Formats: sequence, structure tokens, C-alpha cells
Amino acid sequence: MAGTILEAKGLSKSFDGMLAVDDVSFTIQRQEIFGLLGPNGAGKTTTIRMLATVLDADGGDVEIGGHSARRSSGQVRALIGLCPQELALYEELSALDNLVFFGRMAGLGSQEARVRAEENLQLVGLQDRAKGAVAKFSGGMKRRVNLAIALMGRPALLFLDEPTVGIDPQSRNHIFETILRLRDEGMSVLYTTHYMEEANRLCDRIAIIDNGRIIAIGTPVELKTELGDPAQVTLEEVFLHLTGRSLRD
Repeated sequence: MAGTILEAKGLSKSFDGMLAVDDVSFTIQRQEIFGLLGPNGAGKTTTIRMLATVLDADGGDVEIGGHSARRSSGQVRALIGLCPQELALYEELSALDNLVFFGRMAGLGSQEARVRAEENLQLVGLQDRAKGAVAKFSGGMKRRVNLAIALMGRPALLFLDEPTVGIDPQSRNHIFETILRLRDEGMSVLYTTHYMEEANRLCDRIAIIDNGRIIAIGTPVELKTELGDPAQVTLEEVFLHLTGRSLRD
């Protein structure tokens, strides 16, 4: 479906007088994987928290599916799913029980939550471990459970914040395939990562944020063309050119 699913308009946020996000504006199209890249402390997580209505903006607004986060946060939340960088799991419960619990929290009936949980576990390749305790899962398996939970509400727009941190190549590849499948089925995705090869592989367009401001936006090829031959330039080279090589601790 053509059209815009998200429009961020002049978002800003300060903490203790320090400007964390400064006049951030961009759009995400329907059925698009949109990357948000930046160094540590650049404002990525604060931006995502405002987009997801977890944090109120000091200025500006975001519209998702035509609904204002300021005026219609409940309608916005019904359209989004959030997969945070921090694992949000009850490790003493099984994978299935985790999904059912979060499905019920999202307003699903018990039977509907169970059916959807089983569908999502199959989607992320964990149907055979549905009744296993999450405490015994590998890091990659836990990441996939985290993703499955974010999909319980069947969101139109999915926020993925560093979804492949610290996992094995097989789980990373499975997450990639899942994201691409979801996009092909009509979902829109906002994706943050520190791995430039992931962004290059997955993202239709990318915004680079630094010091709270968007400093570049375009397709991977467009961004690489700014430095030279896009077949020779890497996205990492573009990132370092725009944000500098100094360490961010």
C-alpha cells in the first residue's frame, strides 16, 4: 500500500537543560524498512521512545497512520509494536506463556492470544521450543522471542532497536529473513543498528542522526554516492565521514 505511515515533525527533547533531540523530522513509507543510525548518545533511543509514545516530546509531534501521538496516543499505540534493545522477558516462563501473557496485556482474549503466540513462534523458528523455559534459551533465541512478542498486536509499524546485539550468525540471519518477510507482507519497520552491513542489507532508506539532529537521509546507494562510486564506498565509510572517528563513550 502506497503512502506515509509515519511523519515526525520537528521533534525535540531536553533532559536537565541538555538538548538530546533537536528538531528531528522524517517520514516512513508504508512497506518500507527505514534505518535510524547514529553513534552512542546521538539521540536514537530518545527519538524512538517519542515515536512510540513512551516519552512525551518537548516540541513537535509525530503522526502514525494519520493519528497524532500528542492527541491520540491510544490510537497510535494500537498501530505499533516495539522490540526494545533490552530483553523484556519472564525467564521462568515458557516462550509460549511469555507471548500469551503479553498478548493478554495487549487486550487479546486468551484463545486469540494463544493462537497468535503459536503463529509468531513459528514465524521466528521457535515452534519446537514453545514450552521450553526462556531461562534455558540462548541469546539468539531470546532475541527471537522478544521479536515475537512485539508482533503480538499485529502492528502496522514495527520499531526494532538493535535487535541483533550479541547473537549468533544463524539467529541474526533468521531475524533478517523474518523482517524482510514482514515487509513483503505489508509491514513498515523502523530499524536501528550499529552494524552497517545490516543497514545496507535491510534498509530501503536510512537517516543518520548525530548530536540530536538528522544530518543525512537517503537510500544506501544515495548516501554512498556522496563519497564516490557506490560500488566501492561502504556505508561504514559514509557513517564515519559524517559523524567523525572520535570515540563515543
